[in-house]
Amino acid sequence: MRFEKQEPAGGEVLASTWNEQRVASPIKQFAMKSSSLPFGQAIDFASIRGPTYLTAQTLIQQVAYSLSDKLYSYSPETFDLDVAIKDWSSAQTKNAYGEVPSVSFMQTRLGAGTIALGYMFSPDFDLTKRHVPQSLLASAASIRHLRAALDQLSLLYSVANPFVAHIAAVDYAAGSSSGLVTDYMSALSIAEELGLGLVSSSSAYEAQHMSLFSTLLAKILPTIHIYDGVKVGRETVRVIDVLDQAGLNNVYTKVSQEISGISKKATTEGRVERLLKAFNNELGTAYDLFEYQGHSAPETVLVVFGTVEASLALQVATKLAHEGTKVGVVNVRVYRPFVEEAFFAALPASVRTVVVLGQVHGQVEVTDSSVHSSLHADVLAALTFSDKLASMPTLVEHKYAREDSFTPSSIAAILCQHSTGSIDAEERFQLVNPDQIQQYTFWSLDDSAVSNAPAAIAKLLSHESASNVFLKTVYDNLIEGGVVRNDIRNSKKSVDAAYPIEDADVAVVAEEKLLKKIGVIKNIKAGGKLVIRIPGLKAEDLEKNLSLVVRKDLALKKIQLFILDPTLSAAVEKDGAVEPLLLELAFLQIARPELVSTTLEKLAAINGDIESLKEASSDLEKALRQVDVPTSWAEVEADAEMPDLPRNINTSSFSSFDKSEAEHPNLLRDWKVAAKGLAYKEAYGTQLALRPDLPVKTYAIHVKENRRLTPLNYDRNIFHIEFDLGASGLTYNIGEALGIHAENDEGEVVDFIKFYGLDPDEIVAVPSRENPDILDTRTVFQSLMQNIDIFGKPPKKFYEELAEFASDENEKKELLTLGSPEGANEFKRRAEVDTITYADILLEFGSAHPSFHDIARIVSPMKRREYSIASSQKVNPTTVALMIVVVSWVDPKGRDRFGQATRYLSKLPLGAAITASVKPSVMKLPVKDSAPLIMAGLGTGLAPFRAFVQYRAMQKAAGIDIGSILLYMGSRHQREEYLYGEEWEAYQDAGVITLLGRAFSRDQPQKIYIQDRMRESLTDIAHAYIQQEGSFYLCGPTWPVPDVTEVLEEAIAHHAKKGAKKIDARKEIERLKDDSRYVLEVY
Repeated sequence: MRFEKQEPAGGEVLASTWNEQRVASPIKQFAMKSSSLPFGQAIDFASIRGPTYLTAQTLIQQVAYSLSDKLYSYSPETFDLDVAIKDWSSAQTKNAYGEVPSVSFMQTRLGAGTIALGYMFSPDFDLTKRHVPQSLLASAASIRHLRAALDQLSLLYSVANPFVAHIAAVDYAAGSSSGLVTDYMSALSIAEELGLGLVSSSSAYEAQHMSLFSTLLAKILPTIHIYDGVKVGRETVRVIDVLDQAGLNNVYTKVSQEISGISKKATTEGRVERLLKAFNNELGTAYDLFEYQGHSAPETVLVVFGTVEASLALQVATKLAHEGTKVGVVNVRVYRPFVEEAFFAALPASVRTVVVLGQVHGQVEVTDSSVHSSLHADVLAALTFSDKLASMPTLVEHKYAREDSFTPSSIAAILCQHSTGSIDAEERFQLVNPDQIQQYTFWSLDDSAVSNAPAAIAKLLSHESASNVFLKTVYDNLIEGGVVRNDIRNSKKSVDAAYPIEDADVAVVAEEKLLKKIGVIKNIKAGGKLVIRIPGLKAEDLEKNLSLVVRKDLALKKIQLFILDPTLSAAVEKDGAVEPLLLELAFLQIARPELVSTTLEKLAAINGDIESLKEASSDLEKALRQVDVPTSWAEVEADAEMPDLPRNINTSSFSSFDKSEAEHPNLLRDWKVAAKGLAYKEAYGTQLALRPDLPVKTYAIHVKENRRLTPLNYDRNIFHIEFDLGASGLTYNIGEALGIHAENDEGEVVDFIKFYGLDPDEIVAVPSRENPDILDTRTVFQSLMQNIDIFGKPPKKFYEELAEFASDENEKKELLTLGSPEGANEFKRRAEVDTITYADILLEFGSAHPSFHDIARIVSPMKRREYSIASSQKVNPTTVALMIVVVSWVDPKGRDRFGQATRYLSKLPLGAAITASVKPSVMKLPVKDSAPLIMAGLGTGLAPFRAFVQYRAMQKAAGIDIGSILLYMGSRHQREEYLYGEEWEAYQDAGVITLLGRAFSRDQPQKIYIQDRMRESLTDIAHAYIQQEGSFYLCGPTWPVPDVTEVLEEAIAHHAKKGAKKIDARKEIERLKDDSRYVLEVY
């Protein structure tokens, strides 16, 4: 029974928040949609032209959208690699061909790219579009899953559409300092293995050009365009020469026509060089395959590949060379194909030392002298086998891990380490002239009311036509639950600075506690300004609020200190939405005072309104004050503790961490309210449903048979249970699973209710897990039987939440310890050895006695358990069967413990009704009935294969030609666990099963496992699997997967050897996976 949250609510509800209303502020607020968009704001497609503010990711999406017939996006949710094209597609924006391109937003998984192949090579593909590019947007984390599809595409490319993949070089890396790393290795490896083109953008300013060039290169070979996805891809910068859609199409068409005359007999390298020349001629640019910058006669040359690497190295080398240091940099723009002649054309003849800046996987590989980067291997090969240089230069490799990042100082140090010059990188190395640029940093918690203020400020500054604004937003969700840093640079010249600000003119700290975690002041220049937002601060408390380190650094660097107290603003007190406006005005007052009175209308167009801004401006004198920094703060006791705080945060995410955990009220009601709900269904929105708390379609079915398959005196209870579907309407396909919505043991529930002092007939209304706006009305007894997993295993969070209810201080302390890192070992013992339940904990900690409302809130809900169906509905239309083993053990206290669902099912009497649902599965029969089946099942993993064999037997009886069936089964003993043994033998006698491989591991002195039986029939497997194009299935525990896969690889190799073919068995397995001919359902 369900109650909609609507009137009449009645007066009987004991606690309700249904009718609370919050009045939203009328003030317009600046919201960040995505850090991958310019200033975090959505951008109109038609506005991308001429000088404008953009991000590299937006430009890349514009090129892909304009020139593609179809786009495929494999963007993890928070990466937002496709956020712009989602808006354009939704708005039905047309591409350069006058059509709305088809955009497919895909999930990253194995075989992910097959849909693109299927589209291009489908029989109904419009061949008039064969020349139109197909584009893909993905991250380095996804490209590994696209390998098989790219492999097939490269083989069929002569009859395929031009195909370009725009890859953000970003991946998650467990164990790294940041979590997100810049990964060029994945794309480089795939490009090398499959013979793909590989092009890199070295800044946001050339992202559009390189996206366009890569799309043109795709007319020659499938191409990957890679760019930094952690830093540069998300920087908002002013790009001057942006091509609109018409301009992109014009260049694409003209260059395509020019290169169409190139002879197909020309080498790939020659065609690529001709293409780049035509591209430069059309745009008036000077891009090259390899680009040198630096001293005219360098002795040391650094070879780099990658966005930040190239951007920084080229700038650093230019400055060092200008100062007389004989160094230079070769940027590898087009890595594949690696045109050696072009490399030597770029490499100065004076070079004595070539240093390769090469990426490897992690710090272990950095320190391992036997591991080299791919770039090192290519440069080494080029130098070794070339006669272009008079003398062979010394080759040095400087390896770096994916999580490593660079600054101008670190690049300068690498160059000077291998040259005759030496510099103090920390002192000397500034790529920007501090007199020609203003730099500002903002630090905030990501859920702060003012966290979006920096983007609004940057957007305001961008309105100055004579200046260039740079905005970079970084999220670190591993500090204080989520910290965001914003860097703003403002200059009359273009800003290309893919590194954090280290000498800010003004820094704004929105949360004072961040100064205890981050060395913010390290990033402020001497004599700079610091604004700290501290609500309600008393003047006498300031010194106590600031740590010793902060006070010392403020004094030593002679930094001017300002305090912003929003509680002193009448406008903020009237409406909290004014606070971001107050901070924006406070910043302008300190950094750009000339703008405060002249830009209120421009700022109001971005956020707020003119009246609120005027009110906030009038409050500045009260809310913002400068504080003297005493020289005594610089004097610190010799033994004082001075922690060395990090000067920066790491990019662990691209968005703020969603900390909201909506908790909906659990409302106790009496029988009268329930009766009204039934009597007045329309008024109360009541619906009657079977298990309305469950978010899936459920059916009531009845037990028809429940028999044990193993002997009563055997320690494992494996049983066959069959249900009569009756008129339930439940249907299922072969290989699917039956979801059992089990109930807790009634005796244990009754005991818990008595121990806890509950009324089993009390009515509780809890929000449905399917829809929180709908209340499910149940009794306490029903909730404990069907909803609340009171006998399940509690997580750490439960101990923490239960501690809030403990009245005994010792119990509270113990609960908090168990929920903390300090109690990890004890928690593990309780969970894995003692197998403690929620009920056990409530019994143990008697002073912690939450109400039933809170029990329903802090105890996890019961989950359905899914079991492979052991029958075919085509053969048995009115029944569904399962084979299950009862999970049981004895805990250290000698108590018998059971798996909740398996015990529930094993005890069901004939005729008992249960609630069930159906879950799709990867276990599907081949399309061709004549395709062989090779099946391996361990224990109850045989269940789906019983359905397979039943169906094939029915086909054979109907005269249909079926493929051979090789069934391998594994268990401990034949006498006790020969599960469905008589059925298998009968099917074998009838010619349905071709080969029956039985492995009973403990029936003989030596262990015999399922892979052993498979190896004995290697020839049969090779014939059925490879020659007859059969499918392999494994169901059961995960442990035999490597051994079984090894046997399949041996069968593949055996068949290849027989045919005198050379084949990579592992790659063949991957191909079979993509073709759904290698299917695992393991647990």
